[in-house]
Amino acid sequence: MDRLHQPLQLLPADEVAVRVAKITAAMPDGVDMLLVNDNVNLFYLTGRVFLGYVLIERDGAIRYFLRRPSVLTGEEVTEIRRPADMLGHVSFEGKTVGLMEDETPYSSLSRLADALGIVNYVNGSGCLRSARAVKTPLEIRLMKECGMRQTEVYRRIPHLYREGMTDIELQVEIERALRLAGCLGQFRCSGSEMEIFMGNVITGENADAPSPYDFAMGGAGLHPSLPVGADGSIICPGKPVMVDMNGNFNGYMTDMTRTFIAGEPSAEIERANSLSRDICAAIADAAVPGAECKALYALADEMVREAGMEPSFMGHTFHAGFVGHGLGITINEPPVLAPRSRDVLQAGNTIALEPKFVIPHVGAVGVENTYVVRPEGSAERITLAPEELVQL
Repeated sequence: MDRLHQPLQLLPADEVAVRVAKITAAMPDGVDMLLVNDNVNLFYLTGRVFLGYVLIERDGAIRYFLRRPSVLTGEEVTEIRRPADMLGHVSFEGKTVGLMEDETPYSSLSRLADALGIVNYVNGSGCLRSARAVKTPLEIRLMKECGMRQTEVYRRIPHLYREGMTDIELQVEIERALRLAGCLGQFRCSGSEMEIFMGNVITGENADAPSPYDFAMGGAGLHPSLPVGADGSIICPGKPVMVDMNGNFNGYMTDMTRTFIAGEPSAEIERANSLSRDICAAIADAAVPGAECKALYALADEMVREAGMEPSFMGHTFHAGFVGHGLGITINEPPVLAPRSRDVLQAGNTIALEPKFVIPHVGAVGVENTYVVRPEGSAERITLAPEELVQL
């Protein structure tokens, strides 16, 4: 590709039209336009990240205002040096504008509104979040590609293990294998309170260390500045190793967890992993369009109670309040499978199911898979590594 002349818009025109139609359908009454400036939503609208803005009118008209890099070109692309330069091409006077309040600091939004003379603005983030929750066929193909490539690396994990390894040493080897396989490494999370580096490898009692982050599993981490995940524990025979690593190969993500073990697993470990698999299968069968997400959580909760394993479900010292979540460009998108969720499944939702258990003094056990909600029938699993306990 000529590096001095690149198209800003990398998505097919019909794909952009579908995405914009979903966004405008979600716009609240009284909102005249949306001004998008955050990386996640710029990528969703164009297929690339750049510094600038995408303006979406209520009638679906779309314009791109580019600050950097200036080598990007295309229809309706206008190069600007500062936000105020947009005023030569569009008027915001008397308009109610949806801004990305959930993604942009208040001070930045205030300066932007002042520079453009925007008097009336509302939070427009929900329009984009709603649109992104229902994937197009192209997005589903991209996520299936991620699932396939992530699965290939997971199958290699037993060959990366060496006796006497620590959890972080194994994680580094998995990270290396993922990166060499084309993983982008970036683990995009919505919200400033969520952060992690490429994923989570947890063994032994570290699984019971609570974390401030809203992940299904915690872990003390290597330093209090990033208190999640591997803490340098040695992988011991009979102690499970839970691997939940990055599946971002093309800007979209799949989420997959598998449990590995050096030596023979106890009956308790086998039972927990089997129940996790059964819960995934039961929820996948029930995950049809129109299904209430709180009912799907209740299904998991009922199975756990019948098995008498509620004290270790989704944690032990600390219990995560969900059993599944939507994902795509970010790892935490709607819908969420939680007791008080108001979300209802739609065809095209992509969800990660992660019924996990923390057995005191033993470790974390369970599986996680990514599924696509289909128009008919059960949800389709797209993370296809073997679900049984894997020997290291």
